[in-house]
Amino acid sequence: MSALTLTPRALYEQVAEQLRQRIFRRELEPGSWIDELKIAEEFGISRTPLREALKVLAAEGLVTMKVRRGAYVTEMSDKDLRDVYHLLALLESDAAGVVAARATPEQLRELEQLHADLAAALGERERFFAINERIHMRLLEMADNRWRSQMVADLRKVMKLNRHNSLLKQGRIEDSLAEHEQILAALRAHDAQATMAAMRDHFAQGLEAAA
Repeated sequence: MSALTLTPRALYEQVAEQLRQRIFRRELEPGSWIDELKIAEEFGISRTPLREALKVLAAEGLVTMKVRRGAYVTEMSDKDLRDVYHLLALLESDAAGVVAARATPEQLRELEQLHADLAAALGERERFFAINERIHMRLLEMADNRWRSQMVADLRKVMKLNRHNSLLKQGRIEDSLAEHEQILAALRAHDAQATMAAMRDHFAQGLEAAA
């Protein structure tokens, strides 16, 4: 890989994004120590921006830093996974309820189109993953609470550390699509309570498949 070059975004942020994507792709496995000298040499940078990048990832929960020992990719325990899903269910069901109560016709049409795209991606796992996450994040954007959106974005990064992604389980993608259909039906009816219940069930089923 060629040396990273400075752009208007700070160099350490570029390094953090490179490492973040390596973690998500499992090129850096949970539990593995990060070789600072090797990575700094590969990126063509000093260890200072690398260490700043690691601090960013540590704040997100993706890496764990040990005094005088360096940093390693965070490992998710069963309790960690349950805790993350619990918080996501609370935050995202709340957001979905807000959207159900006040969604405009234009917003509902957008969600209908995203759902159609999701259904069309059934045979393409990576595309299904991406559209699935886009729907969840779009609901948060429509609910318009930036603090909740930031919390969910950080939790979703940590969720990706799980070795057993819920959507990898046999039949889980089809089940997830059906759950999204239930959420959309409740949104369409402007039924906040039903929407919240459908979203909580969606996360409960996802946790069962991921555990």
